[in-house]
Amino acid sequence: MGICLVYSAMPKTGTLRGDMPTDGWVDRLAPAAARPYLKLMRLDRPIGTWLLLFPCWWSIALAGQPWPDLWLMALFALGATVMRGAGCTINDIADRDFDAKVARTAARPIPSGAVSLRQAFAFLVFQLLLGLAILAQLNGFAIALGLASMLLVVPYPFMKRITYWPQAWLGLTFNWGALLGWAAVTGGLAAAPVVLYVAGWFWTLGYDTIYAHQDKEDDQLVGVKSSALALGERTRPAVFAFYGVALALMATAGALADLSWPFYVLLAGGAGAQLVWQAWTLAIDDGGDCLSKFKSNRLFGWLVLAAVVAGNVL
Repeated sequence: MGICLVYSAMPKTGTLRGDMPTDGWVDRLAPAAARPYLKLMRLDRPIGTWLLLFPCWWSIALAGQPWPDLWLMALFALGATVMRGAGCTINDIADRDFDAKVARTAARPIPSGAVSLRQAFAFLVFQLLLGLAILAQLNGFAIALGLASMLLVVPYPFMKRITYWPQAWLGLTFNWGALLGWAAVTGGLAAAPVVLYVAGWFWTLGYDTIYAHQDKEDDQLVGVKSSALALGERTRPAVFAFYGVALALMATAGALADLSWPFYVLLAGGAGAQLVWQAWTLAIDDGGDCLSKFKSNRLFGWLVLAAVVAGNVL
């Protein structure tokens, strides 16, 4: 959703057209015919890929002794890029009528007409086949677990039509890598990745509620729901609670995986401090601040990864 409700594409202002950069690497380097598809994948806005990837990397590192498997890390990075693109394509197909009415999204490839509905479906099939080829590099249990994630991916775009908590469904979807990464290393599951998965779910509730505050006015006008609308002025204490539970569960996952003391020091002093800063300084009526806080979760992801690796190596 977006800043204001309109019925035509938002004109280019500065370096953005709607919510799409106009001077990023896609516009500067990619062939003209490929640009709408790369933008449909959001390759010009990688924060979603990072948020999908970090639970995978955390779990791989949690299961690895002492260092995470770099081949698996690279494979999951490629997989997260492709599957995040597929998820965005599914979302834009489902939301094409809503997106056409909102300034921030009206210039996206499908509502703007740069990619037809038939082309979008064909591109989706291509991405899913590529994702399947990447998944096929893993063991049998991990392949089955990865395929099961589609039961969460496909319904997600419709959740905001039926519940004020689509962020909860997103959390189930975006943190599936916490299970998959462990399974890719060990061929099974254990308590540690399950607890990490739940921790990631609470983390997602926090950061995506922050993100949703950018769109609350348009969400009301268009008629879709979000946790930002459900919480309103109670958002700050709710985000503190979500993040606090996430950190406690991450610490529990570390204990279950027998991580050493540097993990807890870095989790609390680095990653934990970053989340406290987000919640403490959050301005829910400032869209720019909400976007900045949301994007800062990439730093949080790196801090948690560093903590897990340190807890194994040291």
